[in-house]
Amino acid sequence: MVVIGLGRFGGSLALELVERGTEVLALDARPHLVQRFADSVTHAAVADTTDVEALRQLDVPDFDRAVVAIGDDLEASILTTSLLAEFAIPHIWAKAVSRQHGRILERVGATRVVLPEHDMGERVAHLVTGRMLDYIEFEDDYALVKTRTPAMAVNRPLGETRIRSRYGVTVVAIKRPGAGFTTATQDTVLEPGDILIAAGRARDVELFADLT
Repeated sequence: MVVIGLGRFGGSLALELVERGTEVLALDARPHLVQRFADSVTHAAVADTTDVEALRQLDVPDFDRAVVAIGDDLEASILTTSLLAEFAIPHIWAKAVSRQHGRILERVGATRVVLPEHDMGERVAHLVTGRMLDYIEFEDDYALVKTRTPAMAVNRPLGETRIRSRYGVTVVAIKRPGAGFTTATQDTVLEPGDILIAAGRARDVELFADLT
C-alpha cells in the first residue's frame, strides 16, 4: 500500500499498517518526515506527488490501494488524488479537512473520503453527552453503541425485554465482567454489570443508551 503524506494522520496510519503486516511505501515532500519514518516502513521516499513522472518512477501505478493523507495543502491533495485515479488504482482513500474538500476529492476519483477530525469530534460528542461507553456511526444513519444493561432488562431473558420492538435496536453481543464478548440470543439473561453492543438507527441507539 502507498501512503502519501506523513503528518500525524498519515504517519500513524503507515505505522499501524506495518504493525499489521502490510508493506508500505510512504511518500512525502518533506525530507525530515521521510527520514523520521524511513526505518519504520517498508520503503520511504521524498517525492512531489503532484508530479506524474515522480509517481511512475516510484511504481505507484502498480499499487491497488493508496491513501492520500495530505491535509495542509489542498491543491496537492486534490492533484495527487486525481493522478492516482488516472492510474486506475482501485482503492483510493483520501483525507479531507472539510466536507467541501471531501466532495472535491470524490469528484476527482477518491473511492473513500475520511474526515478524521470531524469523525472523532462527532464520536467524542456522543460519549461525553450520554451514557455510552463507545459509539460508531456508519452510513445511512446506522450506528453501534457500547453501553451497560438498562435497569428494565436486568435478570430477564433478552427475548422477554422486547428491546427490539420497543426501542428499535438489536442487542448483538454481551460481555460479562472478566469474560470476552459473546453473541447475544433471545435466551440470554442480562445481568447487572453486563456490557452490551446494540445496533440500530443512530437516534434509536442513543435513546437506548440513555436508559442505563
